Amino acid sequence: MIIAVFAAFAGTFATASAFWYGRRMPQRRRIGYAPFCVRSACCCRPCCVVGVCVLSEWSLFWVGGGGTPSLSDGLSLGSWSGLPEREQALGFRDRQPILVDPRGRVDPRLVGFFRRSWFSTRSFGTQDAYVRDYRLFFTFLWQAGRSWDQARIEDLANWEHWRLRGEGNPARIGGAKWQRELAALRGLYDWAAAREIVDASPVALRSVRTRDGGVVQVPELAPSDVRSSDVKWLTPRAYRLWRDVGLRGRRPDGRVDTAWRGRNEGRDVAFADTSFSSGLRRREAGSLLTVELPELEVGRRYYPGRVGRAVAKRAGRYFYVAHEALKAVESYRLTARAAAVRRAQKRGWYERIADLRVVEHVGRRGEIVWTERGGRTGRAHLGELDARVRRLLYRRGEAGLEPLAVWLTETGMPLKYTSWNQVFERANARCLVLGLTVFATPHMLRHSMALRVLLSLHFALDRRLGLSPEQRRDYEELYGNVWAIVKDLLGHRSEETTREIYLEPLRGLQLETLLSDDAPESTEVLARLAQRTGLVLDVPVGAWV
Repeated sequence: MIIAVFAAFAGTFATASAFWYGRRMPQRRRIGYAPFCVRSACCCRPCCVVGVCVLSEWSLFWVGGGGTPSLSDGLSLGSWSGLPEREQALGFRDRQPILVDPRGRVDPRLVGFFRRSWFSTRSFGTQDAYVRDYRLFFTFLWQAGRSWDQARIEDLANWEHWRLRGEGNPARIGGAKWQRELAALRGLYDWAAAREIVDASPVALRSVRTRDGGVVQVPELAPSDVRSSDVKWLTPRAYRLWRDVGLRGRRPDGRVDTAWRGRNEGRDVAFADTSFSSGLRRREAGSLLTVELPELEVGRRYYPGRVGRAVAKRAGRYFYVAHEALKAVESYRLTARAAAVRRAQKRGWYERIADLRVVEHVGRRGEIVWTERGGRTGRAHLGELDARVRRLLYRRGEAGLEPLAVWLTETGMPLKYTSWNQVFERANARCLVLGLTVFATPHMLRHSMALRVLLSLHFALDRRLGLSPEQRRDYEELYGNVWAIVKDLLGHRSEETTREIYLEPLRGLQLETLLSDDAPESTEVLARLAQRTGLVLDVPVGAWV
């Protein structure tokens, strides 16, 4: 679908007019502006002058998604046949972002940045977050009378103050989000400075000495505290209480709540158990396909699976999910999910999907072959399929088409991974109404898995195996240290990230004193950490779980 059709009043920018054409990805927010319809990924305030709409903010659009352009008021811009081929000829890649300034112009330098730079190598989730950060900062600059390539150090300082501490800002952000925005801006302006598009980057740097004696450059506006929440971890019993009350509809005392009207508890519990067990990110767990699920076996406690590179944050990796969590997924697949699929098949909803891809073959090594509308054949590796493409994959069975996506809505359609935030928010709200202080987010479940694994590995090496310090060093040389193991499970880039950001409760604590000679269970150790640090969320021992 067309993403920006400003040619009616953008004639002064004819040299870049080719960049106005593309197909828009579906977005949650759609806004129509006179004199014709333009659908945007953001909410922009229009200012209509003499019948022409002039925006006061930068607009964000995406290439891709298929469909046919729809124009109102009889506006015609010629034939739109062969739109994908025209986009390809112009050098666009699928799902490439395009930023449009308030005058309706596209800067080809930004197009080049989005198309061929370090930005294009990032995951779609990172690209989506970064380009929205750019849009906000560019709008801030525009309202100050400057374009994006005129940003000064003081502009960024003012922006930092507004984002974190502005008295009139109704949506202030924390240090963690500002750190991400700063990384996005630094990457863009370093790229622009290297090509002499800007005289200098507005991101001022200072030298910092590292632990090993080296020197690195960090932004002067880097936050000193990147903690997004005072609580990032849940003990197993706190998690079970949150899950059973928030997702299963139980009461805090364990009784069934007769007023509970939840319709997707099997799905929601299975997703939460999978996340808590495996440590998968929201996008990773939320984009799983049925062909990627391990098969249940008798006597196994954990099952290996593979995260695709296109849905992982950086690279594909193996993950491990507990037997009980996988059993919950299988139960959901055979009951509520199967019922949703039957309803959709009966109503013919799957047959109406324009970009449908019917999978013909899935190889043992993950090779996948599909057929699109019109008979065109495509092939790729499962690891190369991002979240959007995964929602388009179907298989044809005896009863008709069926999605390959594991998680479905009640209507039988693939669930967007971003929708899980709303599920967790509803569960948190229910717990709060019932007087519980326990809460969770998908990322908290990931953190909690990492902490449990770390404690268990330390306990296994120091107590169960009875290793001396020398033997432990030999063991770690052979199999890797516990931090490296957890780093690999989480998919972190470096061990330092695992140590400094994700496992705060253990900083400054001696595991030897926590893991006493009576060999306590990991739940007891987590309870001690909750009491001593305040960073781990726990519930009283007598609470029903």
